[in-house]
Amino acid sequence: MSDKVVQRESVAVLHECIDLQNQKGADYQSAVSRVKQADYYPNGITTIHDIMHAKMLRIKSLMEKAAALGSSDPNFESLEDSAKDLINYSSFFVAYLRGKVDGQDSSTDMFNR
Repeated sequence: MSDKVVQRESVAVLHECIDLQNQKGADYQSAVSRVKQADYYPNGITTIHDIMHAKMLRIKSLMEKAAALGSSDPNFESLEDSAKDLINYSSFFVAYLRGKVDGQDSSTDMFNR
C-alpha cells in the first residue's frame, strides 16, 4: 500500500484560485495605490453578494450558449474563469464577515453601517 497522497483536482483548483487572487490583488491593491480591498465593497457583504450574483448570471449565460451552440467560446471570461472568480469572491465574503478584509472599518457592521 502506498503512502502517496493523491491531490484531488478540486484542491488543485483552490491553489489556482489562490494564485489568481494574489496576482489580481497585486494589480488592484498595489503598494503604490491608496485603494484598499474593502473600498470595492461600499455596502459590505451586500456588494460582494451582488458581484457573486453577477458572476452566477455570467456562468448561466455561458452555459446556455454552450447548450444551444455546442460550445461557449467566450470572447473574454470562460466558464472556468468565472467559476474561479466566484470561488475567490466567496472567500472575500467570509473574510468580510470575519472583519479581516484589508481596509475594512472595524467600527461598522458587515453591511458598512
